[in-house]
Amino acid sequence: MTFNENANVGNSGARRRGRTAAIAGGGGVGVLGIAVLLISAFTGQDLSGLLGITGGGGQQIGSGESTLIEGCETGRDANEKDDCRLVFGAEAIDQFWGETLQGYREPQLIIVDGATSSQCGTASNATGPFYCPPEETVYVDPTFFGLLRSQYDATAGSLAQLYVLAHEYGHHVQNLTGVFQDHPNNGTGPDSNGVRTELQADCYAGAWVAAMTQQEDADGDPYLQPPTPQQIADALNAAAAVGDDHIQEQATGTVNPESWTHGSSEQRQRWFDTGREGGVNACDTFSVPGSAL
Repeated sequence: MTFNENANVGNSGARRRGRTAAIAGGGGVGVLGIAVLLISAFTGQDLSGLLGITGGGGQQIGSGESTLIEGCETGRDANEKDDCRLVFGAEAIDQFWGETLQGYREPQLIIVDGATSSQCGTASNATGPFYCPPEETVYVDPTFFGLLRSQYDATAGSLAQLYVLAHEYGHHVQNLTGVFQDHPNNGTGPDSNGVRTELQADCYAGAWVAAMTQQEDADGDPYLQPPTPQQIADALNAAAAVGDDHIQEQATGTVNPESWTHGSSEQRQRWFDTGREGGVNACDTFSVPGSAL
């Protein structure tokens, strides 16, 4: 995924919040820790307490004060900096949903610097990117992608990062359209509402990737160039990395489908591709029989 260098997104409302934080004890978080981080990354739930990294345990939690993102003006900035890539990606995703969903309203994007608090728990690279429904806000610490590369054998390249962001924006769409209310949490398992909700967000992300070159800045310049096959493979790699079966196998050596909350690696990749090939209208995961999910 490459931004057109002359594309202009100098009026973004994205903000930065938090302050650089150190996790008590230092060192790595281990295999179980990485599993918790990846589960947190797509749940919107703060599971950092399982790792002993709550705000009172040595992690400095930033205040609620935020500042506008600076230094992100053109596509060149987005190609060079992870935070600018997310800011510009959010602009393109918002434009896509504004043209696709009647009554769409943009969520707030918070770029996390270290750690900050939210109504849905602590936001940091330990909890990963998440969407907080009561705030209608997406939280992302860009250093999370480096953690995936260094500790979980994920490539986490440019399009993979925007897949993660588009997935979280998919949850915002679900919040706006009543999916969370119509399909509340009914436990775990391969046929659960949680799995269907996550797979739909993956599908929505794929639908945006297919249309990503259609979004333009105020001068009519497309934000993004068409993704290369390698970039698509990178996004699929990210989808596989956060599959429930892959996380469980890495953490425990076994796979237990009855505890799934997000779907298998194969399902996440397949529904991402379903969105790319069929668009938003192909993303009704709730009408699909469990055997075909």
